[in-house]
Formats: sequence, C-alpha cells, structure tokens
Amino acid sequence: MKLVKAIASVLVTVTAGLASAQGYNNPVIPGFHPDPSVCRVGDDFYLVNSSFQFFPGVPVYHSKDLIHWEQVGHCLTRRTQLELKQSENAGGIWAPTIRHHNGKFYMITTNQANGGNFFVTADRPEGPWSDPVWVDQDGIDPTLFWDTDPKTGKERCYYVGNAWGGILLTEIDLNTGKRIGDRKVIWQGTGGRYPEGPHIYKRDGYYYLLIAEGGTEFSHKVTMARSKNIWGPYEGHPGNPVLTHLTQKGQDNMIQGVGHADIVEAPDGSYWAVALAFRWQTGTHHLLGRETFLTPVQWPKGKWPTFNGGNNIELKMDCRTLPQVVLPQPSSKITFAQGQELDMRLNYLCNPVEANYSLNERPGYLRMRAGNKTINQAGSPTFIGVRQTAIDQTYSTTIDAATLRNGARAGITAYMGKEYHYDIAIVKRDGNCIAQVTYRLGKMTHVEKEIALDGTAATIAISGTAHDYHFLLNGKEIAQMDARLISTETAGGFTGIYFGNFIDGPRGSYIDVKEISIE
Repeated sequence: MKLVKAIASVLVTVTAGLASAQGYNNPVIPGFHPDPSVCRVGDDFYLVNSSFQFFPGVPVYHSKDLIHWEQVGHCLTRRTQLELKQSENAGGIWAPTIRHHNGKFYMITTNQANGGNFFVTADRPEGPWSDPVWVDQDGIDPTLFWDTDPKTGKERCYYVGNAWGGILLTEIDLNTGKRIGDRKVIWQGTGGRYPEGPHIYKRDGYYYLLIAEGGTEFSHKVTMARSKNIWGPYEGHPGNPVLTHLTQKGQDNMIQGVGHADIVEAPDGSYWAVALAFRWQTGTHHLLGRETFLTPVQWPKGKWPTFNGGNNIELKMDCRTLPQVVLPQPSSKITFAQGQELDMRLNYLCNPVEANYSLNERPGYLRMRAGNKTINQAGSPTFIGVRQTAIDQTYSTTIDAATLRNGARAGITAYMGKEYHYDIAIVKRDGNCIAQVTYRLGKMTHVEKEIALDGTAATIAISGTAHDYHFLLNGKEIAQMDARLISTETAGGFTGIYFGNFIDGPRGSYIDVKEISIE
C-alpha cells in the first residue's frame, strides 16, 4: 500500500509539472465578455465582465488556473440592483471591477444611464450580492483600492475612475459612498484618447497605475505609470504602451483591439493579466464582441513589469502556466424544469417583464408570452438568449406555432441590437403557419424567404460561420446572409452577437420552449 501511495504521489507531481508547461488557448472566456477584472482568494480566481443592457448583470466566473473558467453566478440579479430603462446596446453596465478585502467581495461599476457609479458586496462570489451603495462621484470605469495611511496607521479606501479628462482619485466612505477630502486627476495617460479603466497595485514601495487608452477599437492599448505617493506625481512606464496590437508586428494578428487589462498575482508568485480584445473573422469585421484574453506578466522585484515578454497575445500561447484544472462546462443543451432557475448563460434584454415568462405552466417547458415590445424596439421584448461564443456555432430549437394568434411570430435571432439582427421564425397568417427569414439592417427590414409549413411545428436553426449566417428549416438550409452587415463595425455599440428565442405579436400569443441546442 505504501508503494502504491508513493507511485500515486509521483504521478500527481509529474502530471502537475506537465500541466504547468503546456500552454493554453485564447480567448480564455470567448464571446461577449469585455472589460475583464480579476481577483484571487487563496487558490481561487474570480472574474467579472461588463454586461451592458442584458439582465441579469455582471457575470461572475471562477477558475483555479486562469485558463479554465466556470460561471458561478451574476452580481446583479434584482431590479433594485440593476435598473435598465433607457439602456440600449451602448448603455447599462460598464466596466466592473471585482476585489476581495477583509473577507468580503466588492464589485464596483457604472450604470451608464441609470444612476452612475455604485458598488455591491457579498460574502461569496455566487451571491447573494447586496443592494447598491452609490458613490458620490461622476465618471466611468471605477475601481477600489485599500491602503494604510503611513502617518496614522488608519486604513483608507480609495475610489479611482475616469473623470475630468483623466484618472481621478478620491477617498470614499464604504458605508455611505460619500467622498472624503480631496479629489485629484493623478494621470492623464500618454496622450491616447479616452484614458480609462484604471487599476492601482502597490508593490515594492510604488503605486502602479494601469489604464486603457485609445478607445476600445483598433487603437486600444494598455499603459502604466507609477509613483511613490498615491496622489502622484506619476512617471510613465518607459515602454508604454505595455500591451497593444496597434503595431506593425500586430497588424496581421487575428486578435485586435487589445486593452483594458487587470493584473493578478498567482499563489506561486507569478503574475498574469486579463484583457479584452476581439477576433477578426471576416475582413476587418468582428461579431462576437470583445472577449477575455490572458497573458503572462514578468514583474521583477523593484522593476517595471513586461507583458508577455513584450510580444503579442496569440490564440495559442506557448508558455508555462499554472497547474491546469479543468472545471465543469455547461451542456450544449439548455432544458427547462419547474422549480429550477434558468441556465446561467441565459439573459433577458433589459429588465424582463416577468409575467411573460413561466416555468410552471407546462412541465419541462419555458412559456414565453408576447409582450408590448418587439425585438425591433428598445426596452424589454420577450427575448431570452445566450452569447455566441464561437465563430462556427449553431443555435437551434423546435417551435410549435399552434398557440400563436394571427400576426404573431416566434423564432430565433442572431441579435446585435434592435436595428441589426437576422431572424428565422414561424409566422401565423390567416390561420396558416409560415417559416420566415427576416433581416433588420438599420432602417431597412427585408423578408428574405417564406415557406408554408405542413402543420404548426418546425425545427429552426441559425448557423454562424466566418463570413455568413445560414438559416435552416428542419435541417435544410433555406437562406444565408453576409455576417459583416451585423458586425460591430457596421452596427456600432459595445456588445456582441446573442443567439436568442423571441416572440412578437398580439397579446395572448405564447410559445412553449422545450430545449435549446448550442453546438
């Protein structure tokens, strides 16, 4: 028995050593997961992302190795925490930061159209999270930083954010969100537009300030400064920008728009950064939104850090990693059951009209009722969807239109925003059921295809590829459309494609969804 245990111990050690040298694939969290922020508690890492107009808000992810992530919840699950009226695809929740201090988790963020800056707290990252504490400071992209006053020994909490044309610092009262004392712009960056997304780290007697500049498009970049005094003056990193693909060596990389980073120290003393970026997929267009990427950081004691040795971030990173721990991943099938919560991947548009959704009226199904909004309008239509997380991905479901009233349609959509989406749906017209493919492109709405159905039920699917979306009826392709026309470069905004189920039309119409497939 002792020999068996000894062999097992050797195998574990060898396996861990191999795992820590095998590299990894980027993005580590694919699909619309921008503005990543990360913290560590013991051997566990926790990460949050911006969620904009989608509800629940601010997804929370957990990892053991910074490479494999599982979603464990959302920070903002109640309307008292997250009001999304008047929030379209440029509004809602911007740039959260997650931190852990004295046994408590803090998530601070901006509700762009409804209230400004606030933070919530929790004992566990899974929640429940508190109601908001509103911060008495305008601007965006807030973070929190704790420090001990060298004169008094008193702990102070600082708010750092984008305001007044630069990075603003002020002390705040964590109980009330009120400012304490002075506030000051401590750095304006290196001259790039929109200095934002700040984080402060204290190391080797310096306060290191990490920010984003250049706007969250192709000119995005990460820059850094440091000071012996938290109030400054700050000296810029001699190698700024410390991370960007706005270079000659980055111009042909599939990964573009690299910026908005956050650094974390691992238990073994290594440093890593998460950052947002997007992947080109059709010319210079992207559709999946800004995703979460990972890069190693070399940070010798007392010296400036270097990100990935000064090299680009790659889709395949060939570097030593932490011992890798693969966590459970969600099924490719989303099902519904009475008494259970919805799959964490599912989101509504803005605050849902709860009466339009029910798991209790037909066992094993989600009932979706037509509301007073359509997916062509701002607000909260009857919609529930998931992020598209791979360039080649298919979203499908079966629709039975027997419960639709004349003029109603129920189907699925590749949704970038209310003015840019591709739909395949079942339409009820004069008592008959018709499969219909529709494109919404700005002010133009076009019906591409209509096919009469035998009966009321059909399986419909949208399949994304690098250049096109394909629309399938009962397994047969009936239309396809250029992906570029609903890309971020065309549609604008800060989100990525959602695949979703929806129902539009006369009140009283409803649809029962048994299963959604994502492959």
